[in-house]
Amino acid sequence: MTTSSFLRVPPLVAAIIAAALQTAVLGYMVESRASILRSGADIKLKTLPVDPRDLLRGDYVILSYPISTIPKAIITGEAPKESGRVRLAVRLKPGTDGLWAASEASFGDLPAAEGSVVLRTQPFDYYSPSDGSLPDNLFVSYGIERYYVPEGEGKVLEDARNQEELEVEARVSKGGVAQIARLILRGEPIYDEPLY
Repeated sequence: MTTSSFLRVPPLVAAIIAAALQTAVLGYMVESRASILRSGADIKLKTLPVDPRDLLRGDYVILSYPISTIPKAIITGEAPKESGRVRLAVRLKPGTDGLWAASEASFGDLPAAEGSVVLRTQPFDYYSPSDGSLPDNLFVSYGIERYYVPEGEGKVLEDARNQEELEVEARVSKGGVAQIARLILRGEPIYDEPLY
């Protein structure tokens, strides 16, 4: 038996293997999200109005949060010396109104601390100034800036978001990944995200 005849896989077997791999990848993605929703730390976030040119596209609403703007005053540790793709660790603490706000951020890791949650931002482009200073604000995202809704129901949420009457409850994994768990309109839950 030659090596080339040994490596030939019948098309049906190859298709079954490919389908099994795709199913495993999809299952992993769904279970990762469900795991955060089952056991992540709960936080509540205020949403901000979004530029009307970026309103509902198809069947989702674009969400923005005060925690997406990180002032340099709360950044601890060293900034990257070179420009490139980076992430921030952002510590959130609850306010007296029940909404969580950014209290500390770092380009490195932040240790766990009682009464706080650490979120990891999505990678973003950082441009290191020649003098080594930080910009006044860094604008970041967390992967929770889009929420899918049933067709035709986005306009009410857009209007509420633009009037700052929409809040988001999210769950955060120990690794700092967030998932939207619930939308709250004028203090009342309106959408609960299913696990699966």
